[in-house]
Amino acid sequence: MAGKLDKVAIEGFGRDFEALRNGMASVIVGYPEVIENVLICFFAGGNLLIDSATGLGKTMIAKTLAHVMGVKSSRIQFTPDLMPADIIGTTIVQETKDGRKLFVFQKGPVFTQLLLADEINRATPKTQSALLEAMQERHVSAGGKTYALEKPYFVIATMNSHETGGTYALPEAQVDRFFFKLMLGKPGIDALQAISRRGGGGGAAMAKLAPIIDGVRAEEMQAMVRVVETTRELRRFAIELVLRTNPVSRESAAEAKKFLRYGSSPRGVQALILGAKVRALMQGRDEATRADVLAVARPALAHRLILNFEGEADGVRTEDLIDGVVKGLAA
Repeated sequence: MAGKLDKVAIEGFGRDFEALRNGMASVIVGYPEVIENVLICFFAGGNLLIDSATGLGKTMIAKTLAHVMGVKSSRIQFTPDLMPADIIGTTIVQETKDGRKLFVFQKGPVFTQLLLADEINRATPKTQSALLEAMQERHVSAGGKTYALEKPYFVIATMNSHETGGTYALPEAQVDRFFFKLMLGKPGIDALQAISRRGGGGGAAMAKLAPIIDGVRAEEMQAMVRVVETTRELRRFAIELVLRTNPVSRESAAEAKKFLRYGSSPRGVQALILGAKVRALMQGRDEATRADVLAVARPALAHRLILNFEGEADGVRTEDLIDGVVKGLAA
């Protein structure tokens, strides 16, 4: 999609975004901000990491998103004995009717449109890394050949960082490839009451919900995001925000210098800009603002900050560091 967006297209994006948000909210109770950020991440064309304690609906969020988007989905339950071939696929030998034998690539569950990598930190680093090419390049290499993945393509990985037994820490390079990281907190009393009234749980609510868009429309909306305008000043603002998280930068915030070993990578700037563009469109605007950038700062940057020994010893949360930087820039 090239050229400037017209008013009708912008209104259509906002209308579909709102319908998707409301549809997901009818199934997922108590997480309106999470739902919004999930959709922002999807339309920005990134991948999503969800971290929370068990039983808070990480898997249901992924299933509901696939349902309202009307796209194909698959789920991989990550376990310590999972192998890369279980994700990507493997080459098998097939015999033809005339007795000849051929090598045929049998595609794995990564060949879908929305992939749920459930409890990704339970698999070994070798298996975790099998997703990197799919997440970054949107294709898979196997047996000397490259296979393109169907568009739109979106990976949602879930993990429980509070549980360390039988788990493997995600490599920093892989964490950085996630566009957003969302943390799910405990639901409040009102949300728990709403959940308790549901006899069939979220699955029953989702069964009553029809898909809202399809893969073609989803890809079209992703293309619209790329057309949203950003000024040079806004891009500079996003860069300044990232530099304030870099402990060796002259612009670094005092707490970043004290508690961080590494700041955000350049991917953080990309996440800020693209996330801001989605927010602009969903609010009926064709140009992103500083407020849009600041609104996506926490999910875009917090997982890209690496604490030093002092930060870990003091129990510092990278989300709090980002909030402090945002507060300083917003003042």
